[in-house]
Amino acid sequence: MDNNHIKQEPTTQPNQPLPILPANDLGSEDSKDREGLKSVVSTIAILLLAPILALAITAFVFQSYEVDGPSMENTLQNKDRLIVWKFGHTLSKISGDAYVPQRGSIIVFVRKGSQELGSGKEKQLIKRVIALPGERIVIKDGKVTVYNDSHPEGFDPDETLGIKDTILGETLDNVDETIDAGEIYVMGDHRNNSMDSRAFGPISTTDIVGTLSARILPLSQAKKF
Repeated sequence: MDNNHIKQEPTTQPNQPLPILPANDLGSEDSKDREGLKSVVSTIAILLLAPILALAITAFVFQSYEVDGPSMENTLQNKDRLIVWKFGHTLSKISGDAYVPQRGSIIVFVRKGSQELGSGKEKQLIKRVIALPGERIVIKDGKVTVYNDSHPEGFDPDETLGIKDTILGETLDNVDETIDAGEIYVMGDHRNNSMDSRAFGPISTTDIVGTLSARILPLSQAKKF
């Protein structure tokens, strides 16, 4: 291989003006610097916005919870990991309307400290909605009966909801109560091992955090509600 280097002389004549470079060839280094700066700024913005977005989603859209205790057996087990949908409650706050979940919905709500819970602190509980505003609920001789305008003779919500085979224990309490506007009556599915409205009365709809959307763990028991 020839190791000599051949110097190519310019083809322009001595007095001939040099060619003008196209405009897009000018300032290429400045363009690269600007693109690099934009990339850095975009990355920083994403890093700053990501935790804010995550907090907003957790506060207003959905949140993960872990079941603590046996009060919802056999539907839910201790240590089950759940996804609770909060957006419905968020929309009700925006619109100013009361948030009333459907009968049978499993909800998470805040229970402010009371003697029944043995604590002065707030606790989040998970129970099932049994009676709605304006309805009368009667619990007698192990049977739950709900009365409303559509069912003046009363009906068994456990049977109507198809959860009789899910309920554990007997409902041995004696209750006869009419639910006020803006309140709902909740009970655990493990009827003789649940602290619920039978102990502390109906709960305010403003205390509802959200409704159960899905169980994600354990994977073998994953389910949409």
